[in-house]
Amino acid sequence: MKKALIAAVVVVILAMAGIMVYLLLNNRNLEQEKMEMLELAELDKQEMENDYERLTLQYTEMMNSINNDSIIAQLTQEQMRTQQLMEELKNVKAADAREITRLKKELATVRKVLRSYIRQVDSLNQVNQSLMAENDRVKDQLAQSNQANEGLRMEKQNLTEKVAIAAQLDATGITMTTLNKRQKTAKKMKDCKTIQVGFNIARNVTAQTGNRTLYVRIQTPAGQVLTAGTFPYENRQLEYSMKKVVEYTGEEVNVQTYWQVSEFLEAGQYRVSIFADGNMIGTRTFTFE
Repeated sequence: MKKALIAAVVVVILAMAGIMVYLLLNNRNLEQEKMEMLELAELDKQEMENDYERLTLQYTEMMNSINNDSIIAQLTQEQMRTQQLMEELKNVKAADAREITRLKKELATVRKVLRSYIRQVDSLNQVNQSLMAENDRVKDQLAQSNQANEGLRMEKQNLTEKVAIAAQLDATGITMTTLNKRQKTAKKMKDCKTIQVGFNIARNVTAQTGNRTLYVRIQTPAGQVLTAGTFPYENRQLEYSMKKVVEYTGEEVNVQTYWQVSEFLEAGQYRVSIFADGNMIGTRTFTFE
């Protein structure tokens, strides 16, 4: 009887010890799982911060590529909202599942709003296909890259230069007509009393609107310039023959300029060059007898 009692006590003790070992191991597993979940939550939070930062930079890209005060004001407001959400995310703990979930939903909303503005800006600016492809490539790179700093600044600079090139004016259909004293076409340069230079400023909705000063430069066969004054060009003063201020609205505009001849003009090749905003926007060579 005594031996049976001792045996029962031993069994109970072993059972309790087994339970304690099980509980201890189970608790360690729970702690390990908790640490892994916290680590995953921290990585998820960091990825969200990177997404918010890239979206903020994309708003800056868009504002630098358009010339519409109303849309820029809207983009600025959305960018400030995105930055505010990013600050909230930085200040929240990764373990705060409720706040993380809310900010993740806000992130999806910001992406949706940004996509709508991208479509609106692309339609407004009517950018050419190559620039749209470049924009898509840059956006894809931004979405895939976690190395935002120096590489992102270089991409932004390249895109800004492309937008600036697309916004330059373009002079087309350049003509040079020699007129006699009756304002009829002169057959020979010796009979020329007035030189008429005409051209069109091509339609460009990405270009800045407003008054633009256009300079016309006529170079004679001897290399001399019919000079009425000078204008700044590439860190120097360049001679021009005529200048005209026109109001540019983004649509095609026809321009006519005149030079009153007071000197001898020889036969040969005359070169006409058009300048605006510090750029040569068109040139053409004419031959006269």
